[in-house]
Amino acid sequence: MTSRSRQTDRIRELNSRIAELKARLPRHSVLPAMLMELEDLEEELAQLVSRDNAVDAQPGPGDHG
Repeated sequence: MTSRSRQTDRIRELNSRIAELKARLPRHSVLPAMLMELEDLEEELAQLVSRDNAVDAQPGPGDHG
């Protein structure tokens, strides 16, 4: 498995975990631990997506941008 596909898999996993956590959040009296977990997951996701976008923006071997 390539580094890129591992990163893509991790992005999918994070999106899934975030969706699951948001579905479990109560409408009132949210536990601080749940909010912290959500923030951590969203931060890791943002970093991975940013890194993924940076790789996409790099010119390939045949690009003459």
